[in-house]
Amino acid sequence: MQRYDERNADIRYWVGGVLRHRDEPGISPFDSVVQGGDAVWEGLRLYEGRIFGLDAHLDRLRRSATALGFAGIPSPGEVTAAVVATLRANDMRDGVHIRLTLTRGVKVTSGMDPRLNRSGCTLIVLAEHKPPVYDTGGLRLVTSSVRRPGPDVLDPKIHHNNLLNSILAKMEATVASADDALMLDGRGFVAETNATHLFAVHGGALSTPHTVACPEGITRATVLHLADGAGIPATVRDLSLTEMYTADEVFCTGTMGEIAGVTQIDGRAIGDGAVGPVTRRVADLYVTHARANGTPVL
Repeated sequence: MQRYDERNADIRYWVGGVLRHRDEPGISPFDSVVQGGDAVWEGLRLYEGRIFGLDAHLDRLRRSATALGFAGIPSPGEVTAAVVATLRANDMRDGVHIRLTLTRGVKVTSGMDPRLNRSGCTLIVLAEHKPPVYDTGGLRLVTSSVRRPGPDVLDPKIHHNNLLNSILAKMEATVASADDALMLDGRGFVAETNATHLFAVHGGALSTPHTVACPEGITRATVLHLADGAGIPATVRDLSLTEMYTADEVFCTGTMGEIAGVTQIDGRAIGDGAVGPVTRRVADLYVTHARANGTPVL
């Protein structure tokens, strides 16, 4: 469970071009994100005034909004300017997580029909002091009964705000005293966790599931790129739950938590029950790369 950081007590967030104190409401009850979760989002991480993967995240935000038919999508430059203004208002430079939300906008009256949206998108920028959220000593996962949908239900290539699927899985994990939930796709293969992508290590080689029932993760793609450059074999393929149980190591990837080892799945110890050497190497490679290759914004 994440912990509240006192440094965030008086942060200011951006909504619709205005900076507001965290306790000041700024979202209209007619906004589509309130009416139906009709929004897309991205998570960014700030390292010493640089945002890692900024262009890739903004590209995915735009693709998701375009797929949903949003009108008046702000340009990457406009989104970046809002991010910079928010960071400066909060005097933030390092160890910061930024949540971008782009909604379809405000409706003229409540209802599902997108034709009721006539004023363009609403952009929300929430920046918090937030170090990587996972315990570096290893995570415990349990397999959820909740399945990740494929593109025939809701295409995971749309990075949308409807997270009930993930929330229900997280609730199951919490009841089972686990850190997160491992989720399967509709065919019974591993998809991801409720919040992160998964990698298994067998004989020093990495394997990660296809993005059939999970988003095309930017941290995941970075790990595959870094592994190739470091001479670590990596494949993208279907992975069964049994292959996760019997892996030498398992780790998860994501912007908010970076790289985190998994030491237990469904009560079974992974490998020797400790975070393994390949996981630690990948984590070091990733953090070094992310800190050195971000887009300067401050």
